[in-house]
Parts: sequence; structure tokens; C-alpha cells
Amino acid sequence: MLVQQLCDTFNHEFAEFQTRLVGGFDEPFYQAGPPAQIQFRADYPRSALHEVAHWCVAGSERRKLDDYGYWYAPDGRNAAQQKAFEQVEVRPQALESLFCAALGIDFSPSLDNLNGDAGDGRGFEQAIEQLLAEWRNHPQNIPPRGQRFINKLSQLKCD
Repeated sequence: MLVQQLCDTFNHEFAEFQTRLVGGFDEPFYQAGPPAQIQFRADYPRSALHEVAHWCVAGSERRKLDDYGYWYAPDGRNAAQQKAFEQVEVRPQALESLFCAALGIDFSPSLDNLNGDAGDGRGFEQAIEQLLAEWRNHPQNIPPRGQRFINKLSQLKCD
């Protein structure tokens, strides 16, 4: 039910971007368009929110590229690859945490590296917390599409 609400909310709110949020996939992927498609894993609300967060922080040029043109090494990354992953993930995961808060669901950072050198994650969590503190002090710095989605999420009735 929540997943369908998320898809319907996103698809209605951002129709002018010709981008659809669609679940049921084995792996998340952004397919550039138009029409574009944000694909998330199975029927997981957190996967949907995470992928929307990536879309909200991606600029107009990145949204023209499949998977926003980002480098991605799968699970099993070494320490250097993990550090690069974390640098790209701070903004989307901070925004995802705001989405979760708007819905009243739990958020925890994802290192997404179960079979590699994920380290202890404290630095990554601190970077997310620093960005969230900056956004609390300067809410105008929250990505505009992200704030727009937060406003809509806060209106949802979640069971």
C-alpha cells in the first residue's frame, strides 16, 4: 500500500518532468528519457525513497544520463571504492532521511557493501548528520524537488 502511495504521489507531483517511479525490479536503475523511469527494488519503500532522493539531487544534465552518469562498483568494494561511494551518497541519503521523517518511518544510513571493506561507517554517518544540520539551519538549501516531495509525503496517511 505505501509503495503504491509513493509511486502515485511522485508520478502525480512531478508529471511535468516526464519521469515515472516504478517498483518491482531486481536492482535500482535510472533510465533517462523522456520519458524517464526511476526503477526501485521489489516493493521496498526505502528503495523507492532512496532512488527518488538521487533524482532530486541530480541536476538537469545528469538526469539526461542513464543512472545519472555515475560510476558505481557493486557490493564487494575495496576501501578506496567505498570512500568514493560514500562521497556520492551523502546528499541522497541525507535527503532520504528527511523523506523517512516526513513519513514517520525509520532511517539508517546504508553502506551497501556487505561483501567488501565498508569500514565502520562512522565518518559517513557524521557526514550525513552534518549535512542535515546544515539543512536544518538553512532549509532553503534542501534541493527544491526534495523539499517539494517532503511536503507531499507529510500529507500521506500511512498505515
